[in-house]
Amino acid sequence: MEQSEELILIRITGEDRPGLTSSVMGVLARYDVTILDIGQADIHNTLSLGVLIRLTEESSGLVMKNLLFKASELGVVIRFYPVSVEEYEHWVGMQGKNRYILTLLGRKLSARQIEAVSTVLAEQGLNIDSIRRLTGRIPLDEKKANIRACIEFSVRGTPKDRAAMQARLLQLSGELEMDFSFQQDTMYRRMRRLICFDMDSTLIETEVIDELAVRAGVGDQVKAITERAMRGEIDFKESFTERVALLKGLDESVMKEIADNLPITEGVDRLMYVLKRYGYKIAILSGGFTYFGEYLKSRYGLDYVYANELEIVDGKLTGRYVGEVVDGRRKAELLKLIAQVEKVDIAQTIAVGDGANDLPMLSEAGLGIAFHAKPRVVANAKQSINTIGLDGVLYFLGFKDSYLDEKGRL
Repeated sequence: MEQSEELILIRITGEDRPGLTSSVMGVLARYDVTILDIGQADIHNTLSLGVLIRLTEESSGLVMKNLLFKASELGVVIRFYPVSVEEYEHWVGMQGKNRYILTLLGRKLSARQIEAVSTVLAEQGLNIDSIRRLTGRIPLDEKKANIRACIEFSVRGTPKDRAAMQARLLQLSGELEMDFSFQQDTMYRRMRRLICFDMDSTLIETEVIDELAVRAGVGDQVKAITERAMRGEIDFKESFTERVALLKGLDESVMKEIADNLPITEGVDRLMYVLKRYGYKIAILSGGFTYFGEYLKSRYGLDYVYANELEIVDGKLTGRYVGEVVDGRRKAELLKLIAQVEKVDIAQTIAVGDGANDLPMLSEAGLGIAFHAKPRVVANAKQSINTIGLDGVLYFLGFKDSYLDEKGRL
């Protein structure tokens, strides 16, 4: 930088109004000032504007004097801070560091939660560059249905111990009733294209095989096996074969009755509307049954369904299945296969599930999210949602409520 030039950081605060930024830029434009950096935020109609400028020593006095006059005219507060060449070059050098996005999500957010998370970031040597709210204005009436609160931290640096940080955030999420996602801020994070869902206890609030078992009079037996399988205590394929065998003789008509009354998980309608609108390819990869996956595919206009086919003879379940069992290994294979067919990089994929058999696809996907999951799954997944509905996935993808129309705000 020429010796006759100066670097000055300008900070402006006050009541926001149309044309304020234009008026400030008008003053700077008259003196051909170079803008090195600029940032603006508005919180409840209160503006905070920062501008780092480069200008000649000869013009700096005039620029600051005219900005003071303009600030008085606009009714805002303006401050000037000289910046040394060394400080600026240090700041430029920091820009090459890794960037991450930490998303904090819950029914409501408190200072205690934000303090805890920001302390973890500070202990890991990460700097918070910006914070933005993704959800709409929080209603004062906390009894209203489907209240959500989400903020997103943009942070810079390299964690000292990412595994320890992840473990601490996971501990805090349980203690403080919040969810979090910590993702590297890459091009792929902003360009997700394929999302694969587990079905039972993820898209729907039940395990269909348990519903079928109740109708067959073997509900307690099947439920006990299901719970052990979802916790990862027994092999999924083995447990699946045992459970299906217990359904022998059940009438096919029972399946339609269950499908017509499936309890859809909170947030699914909103989530599917938004994903379809923004061009995502959507798949169900389920250890459940094709019959119910096809029902959801038709209801929401999904692109793929891979699940298990029950054998039916003369309108009755035989207690057997047809084809290969969709277990955890198969789910991960299908995720990769669909990504290849759709010409999507694996880093652009998302997987969402709740059971131990979902862990392989959660690990394989660019973004794996455990949803209201079993403890073992939460402990092994990098992201989890436990406090709100399935539409919380949208915030982990960076969507703001303000991006969406009224239907998307359901």
